[in-house]
Amino acid sequence: MNWKKITFAALIFLSISCYFYFDLNLLIDLNFIKSQLDAIQRFKYENFELTLFLYFCVYCLTVALSIPGAVVLTLLGGAVFGVFFGTLVVSFASSIGATLAFFTSRVLLRNWAFERFGKYLAPINEGFEREGLFYLFALRMVPIFPFFAVNLLMGLTTIRASYFYIISQLGMLLSTVVYVNAGAQLSMINSLSGILSPPVILSFVILGVSPIVAKYILNAVKRKKSEEI
Repeated sequence: MNWKKITFAALIFLSISCYFYFDLNLLIDLNFIKSQLDAIQRFKYENFELTLFLYFCVYCLTVALSIPGAVVLTLLGGAVFGVFFGTLVVSFASSIGATLAFFTSRVLLRNWAFERFGKYLAPINEGFEREGLFYLFALRMVPIFPFFAVNLLMGLTTIRASYFYIISQLGMLLSTVVYVNAGAQLSMINSLSGILSPPVILSFVILGVSPIVAKYILNAVKRKKSEEI
């Protein structure tokens, strides 16, 4: 009997139970957040450190359990904490949560997946051997696959956890700043005319061009890598 897997599975079950028992899923419901934003802001002004800590824990738990909702939580981080603190807490919470999901996949699913889908996973590992950490960096910069799917998929590969964490944090930083900024600007809209304000328009422009910027950065890194070879 593999006690490591049993313990991991028990912790996941307990975490999921607590997540829904305490209605933490409401924090990824956009309508609920909009209705409670003023109350959240008031609580933050009175308890800044506690609010930051609770938000960090909820974000980590949501990502670790592979529950879709990171975008909504990122917008909330910008709306509540502003661009600087929002980016700081989201960057670390998302990377740590992703690494926890990575460990979950590696401990519980890796052997089972290799036994049944080894021939499909082999090309992915070959891609890592060929491209190195650039392979993961590209997935993080331009999210072709859903955020949670990348976390689980990477747990089935041979990449080291420390590399996964570092590359994930670096690769997701651009999108984190963009979405946190969008959340910060959207929280300032009090009327329809606010939608046409320069900061809000600029945030939408940045949101739209960020994938293009990400691809440009990836192409530049790839060219430099080819020149070194």
